[in-house]
Amino acid sequence: MQLMMRGKTWHLRRRVPARFASVEPRREVWVSLKTDSRQQAAKKAPAVWDSLVAGWEAQLAGRSEDGVARLEVAKAIAASHGLSYKPARDLEDLPLEELLARVEVLQRRDGTVNTVAAPAVLGTVEAPSMTVSEALTEYWVLTPDRIRGKSADQTRRWENPRKKAIRNFIDVVGDRPIAALTRADFLDFRSWWLERIAEENLTPNSANKDLIHLADVLRTVDELKGLDLDLPLHKLTLKEGDKAERVPFSDNWIREKLLADGTLAGMNDEARAILVGMINTGYRPSEAAGLTADRIRLDHEVPHLVIAADPTRQIKNRTSRREIPLTGVSLEVFRAFPSGFPRYREKPASLSGTVNSYLRENGLMESDQHVMYSLRHSFEDRMLRGRIDERIRRELMGHSLGRQKYGQGGGLAFKAGELARIAIEGAFP
Repeated sequence: MQLMMRGKTWHLRRRVPARFASVEPRREVWVSLKTDSRQQAAKKAPAVWDSLVAGWEAQLAGRSEDGVARLEVAKAIAASHGLSYKPARDLEDLPLEELLARVEVLQRRDGTVNTVAAPAVLGTVEAPSMTVSEALTEYWVLTPDRIRGKSADQTRRWENPRKKAIRNFIDVVGDRPIAALTRADFLDFRSWWLERIAEENLTPNSANKDLIHLADVLRTVDELKGLDLDLPLHKLTLKEGDKAERVPFSDNWIREKLLADGTLAGMNDEARAILVGMINTGYRPSEAAGLTADRIRLDHEVPHLVIAADPTRQIKNRTSRREIPLTGVSLEVFRAFPSGFPRYREKPASLSGTVNSYLRENGLMESDQHVMYSLRHSFEDRMLRGRIDERIRRELMGHSLGRQKYGQGGGLAFKAGELARIAIEGAFP
């Protein structure tokens, strides 16, 4: 290996091993070490040579089927020609002479083009289809500096919030390729958090931790792996006063839009059933997802649902344990699904994301403030307008009465009669 001075810059000069002749037309290479210090040049030269060899080896190996490996190969190939890998869209901003230099690199002495190196030199290598969970795995590899000096316990406490944020996001949106994530996906995750804040009396800080850690993982992987993605992560965090607006769907909107023939046909059957079943029950989506056949009592004198904890699932609190009479279109839903909704039983978080995305994409949200949860508020509003007693309203919603409870609140049959007065009728679409 020789170090040669050209002008005021040291270069590496070395013959190309014969085994690389099929992928490297030059007999010897000159590579700038970008320093005028011989001492620095001597330190940098071995790594530069290793990069050249890696690039030639990559060209001999051909294309990898793994997207991440393919991009790493492209970087090595570009480096072997004294270039840095740049996506094609970034090359458009380069001066003309630099573009021409890249094209000239691909010309072999015999007049043919080095087609193996062309994608790396011209930046046309397809971006890897890394999923969200794979991005987290890459994140640990890319960020050892962030845990340097931490104890095992400190490392665990640093990692766990990031694991939680990614797990929650996957539960809501799915383990999708990060290159395919859209603004709607991130807004669905934000909406899911707004609903939790309202229902569980959490603070915006709880959501912001997830949103910030999610953005950090995805942006870090994007930047350090050179994926060059356009991740729409802006303006997701919540202000301290933010909470889910309890905006109900109007009765007319429910009847004329949500229950119109064919409107919900593109939604999967179980998500559609849970959504429509919510109209006259006001249950929480997670409560519906957890229902099993023994909790759907259609053969009772008063058909009803039993919302209760079981050995594998908790409910929000003691007052959430209740019986809800089935009336109107909600009764039709459970006649069609007497055993519940196995698709969402173990993954209730993905339900709201699926429903909210469908309603938003198909113009079925009454306003920008509406979400799936708005049907629960519609049910509560109809009971209020129907002058149903406050105790019954609170019991059916699973809310605390705020005082000692006496008696049975009129019984199940009485509650069913009250709900029948305000129920929205219709066939399950």
